[in-house]
Amino acid sequence: MVYGMYFGAPGLPELMIIAVIVLLLFGKRLPSVMRSLGQSVTEFRRGVQHTEDDDDDSRDRDDSDRKSHDDHRSSISS
Repeated sequence: MVYGMYFGAPGLPELMIIAVIVLLLFGKRLPSVMRSLGQSVTEFRRGVQHTEDDDDDSRDRDDSDRKSHDDHRSSISS
């Protein structure tokens, strides 16, 4: 029977080791790094929201164009 290495989600001890390493590497720069990361995430969400709004607007325009086109066709055929 072959036993492979199992890599699961990191537990509390592993997360604490990672936190210590991050603190040692970034130290005084950590607040500015986190601030930049937060701004990046916020800007990304705004971009996604803007894209979703544009998609909704174009879908609404397509629906209204189809409706006016169908209304026009039904009035011609009557």
